[in-house]
Amino acid sequence: MSGTIPGLSGVWPLLGHGKGWRRLLPLFLVVILLTYPHFAGATARILCLGDSLTAGYGVAAGNDYPALLQQRLREQGFPHQVINAGLSGDTTAGGLRRLEWLLRETPTIAIVALGANDGLRGLSTQEMKHNLSEIIGRLKQAGVRPLLAGMRIPPNYGRRYSDAFAAVFTELAAEHQLPLLPFLLDGVAGDSNLNQVDGIHPNAEGYRRVLENVWNALQPLLP
Repeated sequence: MSGTIPGLSGVWPLLGHGKGWRRLLPLFLVVILLTYPHFAGATARILCLGDSLTAGYGVAAGNDYPALLQQRLREQGFPHQVINAGLSGDTTAGGLRRLEWLLRETPTIAIVALGANDGLRGLSTQEMKHNLSEIIGRLKQAGVRPLLAGMRIPPNYGRRYSDAFAAVFTELAAEHQLPLLPFLLDGVAGDSNLNQVDGIHPNAEGYRRVLENVWNALQPLLP
């Protein structure tokens, strides 16, 4: 790669080598960084879009999976900044409404972990699929690489509904050609030692297991 910056090669002779050049240099550095952001070493960001399972409901700060992921990335030498965009009680519709604002953070990767509250409320799986598909499409359009995290619901909602719910995630991954974490809470759900007393939200130890699930799925997307 040449050391010449396109568009500026004809400017340097006009500045000369005197005091005028030194006075204008800071201004030109700002122009360069705004025009060619890769010179600024822009931070790569990972957006964790989700509900209370992402927000870390019921655990102390630093024990949610996005915080643990940030720690793991630093330990492994990755420069990424993790953004916890978990909102307790959020649904796929809510995540879709928030997405435009969240994209202002200019993430490079997004972990989409939504749908649990849709299922717990017995909402339409077709509507859930539509919302997730819209989220995925808008992420890709913005140049963000999505990682889809699958969810499951308790069997007491009925076999037909629970099967249709789980199928949404595998179908979306195939249709959009996405990496899929089949179940965010794999190895955690149903284990009283890894969950809070509500039996739904992971405790601190449970989130360490969630981190491993996320990390294994995320690694292929890291440079």
